[in-house]
Amino acid sequence: MGRKRTAGQAVVFAILTLLPAQSARAEVSDPLRYFASCTGRLSAQMEHEWLLSDPRADETEAQRAILIDLLRATMLPDQGHQVLNWRIEAKAAQAALLTRATFRDDDWAKDQAARFVRNCTSLLMS
Repeated sequence: MGRKRTAGQAVVFAILTLLPAQSARAEVSDPLRYFASCTGRLSAQMEHEWLLSDPRADETEAQRAILIDLLRATMLPDQGHQVLNWRIEAKAAQAALLTRATFRDDDWAKDQAARFVRNCTSLLMS
């Protein structure tokens, strides 16, 4: 278990040191919670894209899979319930933004949803 945690910490350290913007580093003060939230947000994004037959759904699904791997590498076994809670909360928040953006034609919600996804995927593009 200690070896797995050390490998996860190395992955997190590598990602955080490669982040392009100082502001992005500040947002990732708790990598486990950040990965959980991003996984939840990308889950909602992926399902929304499936619903709308958006061709970007495959890319979102691949990005989500990477975040799931990062999440698993950084969490301890006893953190499962808390991590699941963070994922569900973020997924619900993202789904609400996407619903509002799409069905109410709300530009603010559209921008917020896109910003959250960009913040999450910027970790993967570093």
